[in-house]
Amino acid sequence: MEFLTVNHSSFLIAMSCVVALVAGFTGLSLTRDLSEKPMFQKKAAIALAAIALGGGIWAMHFVAMLGLKLPILFYYDAAITLVSALSAILLVGAALILLHFAQRTPLIISLAGAIVGIGILVMHYIGMAGLELCRAVYTTSGVVFSSVVAIGLCVLAFWIAYGKRTKRNIVLGTICFAAAVCSVHFLAISQTNFVQEPNVAEFGPAMSNETLALGVIFFSFVIFGACLWVSVTYLVAPGSEAKRPEPQPAPLLNAELQIPCEADGHKIFVRAKDVMFVRADGHYTQIYTENERLFCVWPITVAFKRLLPLGFLQTHRSYMVNPARVSRFERTKDKGRCLFDRGDLPPAPVSRSKLKMVQDVLASHGGAIGA
Repeated sequence: MEFLTVNHSSFLIAMSCVVALVAGFTGLSLTRDLSEKPMFQKKAAIALAAIALGGGIWAMHFVAMLGLKLPILFYYDAAITLVSALSAILLVGAALILLHFAQRTPLIISLAGAIVGIGILVMHYIGMAGLELCRAVYTTSGVVFSSVVAIGLCVLAFWIAYGKRTKRNIVLGTICFAAAVCSVHFLAISQTNFVQEPNVAEFGPAMSNETLALGVIFFSFVIFGACLWVSVTYLVAPGSEAKRPEPQPAPLLNAELQIPCEADGHKIFVRAKDVMFVRADGHYTQIYTENERLFCVWPITVAFKRLLPLGFLQTHRSYMVNPARVSRFERTKDKGRCLFDRGDLPPAPVSRSKLKMVQDVLASHGGAIGA
């Protein structure tokens, strides 16, 4: 078996690494702060992140393959090339769904990283199977070594990026992700030989390097555009952001404000200071007092508008509490909850984005608001 002489374009090798970095940064940035977003927005962000990460794996591979120089003319099977892209996107999407819809334990983070590593490997070897007029011959050591490196670096990338969802961690996770994608390709290619294959077994239409280049350039352009979009928050100068205002003592709750509620088919009015907390209920709200839970026709937006100026504290996009009625605050990792004097009342959740503000306000007021 006579192996073909192989050369590579240094410029395209460098560009493929840049594509991997940009794709990793874009995908990991798109999934920040999803816990407080509506379900549709959360699903859309995960889908876009899967396309960015999975499509970036595919684009990196074929940018590097465009730099592959063989002494013979060769083509790509368009159908197999498309399958390789879809495989990467679907496996990355499965990993992101696991991370954002299951409890994020160390095992889940490791499993998600391993799935992405497998996605890189699957994409690489399916993409290589799409070669026409030549065939890749692999070595066992190359396959094993690239597999271990891919899975190991992807697990490390997700441990870093999802250990703490900070900008610094996402940048470090991006570097590990790009290293995993590039390592699989170049370690595998370095241990791969090519032989001429005159018999073509077509699965789909043949595609030349020029046609492939158009697709890769277009997708890379989309990824770079998305990167510019998500990178705005990373480029804002620390001093240019508005400083968080210091918590100010809230005014006493207006005893004259009456909240219209319904109970047993009758309309009643509840004084604002008698309310423990308010919870959104579809287009309406539930008003919790010391003795009962009441239905209110106000949407949560109207409740926020009328009660927040009177000293109520928004803890979540669907909750606000009367700080005077909060008996205890508990924090669990990056979230919290407000507990009340009555043990049978459910706690009011505190979202990650509201955590510091709620802690500061409760600490500064000491439960004296609206007493």
